[in-house]
Amino acid sequence: DLLRREPAKIDDHLIGATLGGKRILVTGAGGSIGSELCRQLARWNPTELVLLGHGENSIFEALQELKNDFPSLNLQAVIADVRDLNRIEKVFNQHKPQVVFHAAAHKHVPLMEANVEEAVTNNVLGTKNVVETAVKHGVERLVLISTDKAVRPASVMGATKRLAELTVLDAAQSHNLPYSVVRFGNVLGSRGSVVRTFKNQIARGGPVTITHPEMYR
Repeated sequence: DLLRREPAKIDDHLIGATLGGKRILVTGAGGSIGSELCRQLARWNPTELVLLGHGENSIFEALQELKNDFPSLNLQAVIADVRDLNRIEKVFNQHKPQVVFHAAAHKHVPLMEANVEEAVTNNVLGTKNVVETAVKHGVERLVLISTDKAVRPASVMGATKRLAELTVLDAAQSHNLPYSVVRFGNVLGSRGSVVRTFKNQIARGGPVTITHPEMYR
């Protein structure tokens, strides 16, 4: 209703055939998108669902929610940084994922402008670690969660996500694998999104900050 668009139709049979009974790993599983991915994936009854993240509190909260909603599901929580290649290697060795959703990333544009090294090491090198390890371990499918800001990037964050996309697409082409990229726009309700920022600003009586008077959304 809010977006005035027809809801996307989902092919339940195809999704079930692709994900049902698989060992699935989600990086960035404590984030807004990663945790929602886990909720949706849990519905398809994977053999194992591994929640990997760097922040212990967000992973703990996501794990507890899933345990309550899906008590019979085999859930595993892993605290790890995708920038640590040795740690990622151990995770893949232990859990042997068949499907990987890579959602771990720094996403805040202004913060990444001021912290370029963090953006590069996490978004680019972290993705490189995950993708190369996935190829090495024979992961069947990998999906990178990217952003519309990777289109003709005008920011550090957008540029690093574009490099992450190219890393995934290169692996897909080089190894003939169904590794793919999906670009998100502004996600309603996600932490730190412009939608939530505007909502909070309006609730406080304004002003609504749009960076420059000539900008529009």
